[in-house]
Amino acid sequence: MNRRLVLKVMAVGIILAVFALSSAGMAAPKLILKLAHADAVEITTSRKHAQCVTFANLVNAQSGGRLEVQVFGAGQLGAEREYVEAVQAGTVQAGIASGVIGSFFPPAMMTDIPYLFPSATVAWKVLDGPFGQKLSDMFLARTGMRNLAFAEVGFRHFTNSKRPIKSPADIKGLKIRVQETQVYLRLINSMGGSPTPVAWTETYTALQTKVVDGQENPISSIVFAKLYEVQKYLTLDGHVYGVDWFVINEKFFQSLDKDLQEIVKEAAKISAMVGRGMQQLLSSTGLETCQKAGMEIYQPTTAEMAQFKATTQQPVIDWLKTQVDPNLINELLKTVDEASK
Repeated sequence: MNRRLVLKVMAVGIILAVFALSSAGMAAPKLILKLAHADAVEITTSRKHAQCVTFANLVNAQSGGRLEVQVFGAGQLGAEREYVEAVQAGTVQAGIASGVIGSFFPPAMMTDIPYLFPSATVAWKVLDGPFGQKLSDMFLARTGMRNLAFAEVGFRHFTNSKRPIKSPADIKGLKIRVQETQVYLRLINSMGGSPTPVAWTETYTALQTKVVDGQENPISSIVFAKLYEVQKYLTLDGHVYGVDWFVINEKFFQSLDKDLQEIVKEAAKISAMVGRGMQQLLSSTGLETCQKAGMEIYQPTTAEMAQFKATTQQPVIDWLKTQVDPNLINELLKTVDEASK
């Protein structure tokens, strides 16, 4: 992302986030929208919280007090799976989540295809375009939840304590902490590594005690958890571009007056841009933190990236085609190819 654009987006988000809206002269809210996320409640270090606070301030101001958004971060309403289940049931109105969405809607796993998106810009074109809208429409039909916007988790990279990773062969024999999903298990298996599911809250200790050799996450997560203290090598391969879904209960959404629906939809889009801008900034500054902490950072060459893709992508696609309509997967691959030109 262009640095000037990042700064503009961040400026908008920060202004919205810190601006205290006065309740004087505003009618008592008729409706409450509870918005859940599981990240830290700090707008300068959490993309999700910055996104949620931006959304809340926009809606609260523009609705004139008719709709009040209340943000519940840091897992106050449960872990991602728990609050998405609550959104589906209607006991929580909205939430922002990523990996767990695939459990409710298998096609969401398609965006985790290894080395699918060559850049964030391409990902935005695909997700903000007709294919992303098609995916959102399917999600609504199958789950009873509406996706208001796609935000950004960021590109995931490998770290480990054993050796530099410059090719798939360098993963062989390494125990890599992963999320307990088939996509990530197959990703690591395809390179001869040993995928080891470990809870995120236990990852630092597992790396410190050598229960696992490495892990994979966006730069912002690596820095937030201070994994640079227990990991020596960082490979900027960007094997998966993580996507956040901003979901809302459809029955609740339809209960809103039409003008409130438009306010919610527009605020969600703006807040998602703030989240993306925040993630881009956190990735940039986080990389500097990793360098200063003494990590050895490696950027694979074009040829090496092609080797990673050739080794890992097809095994994951083959499995996904047993879970998702193969035609939909092929459509996504074609859309990404066209957006990359």
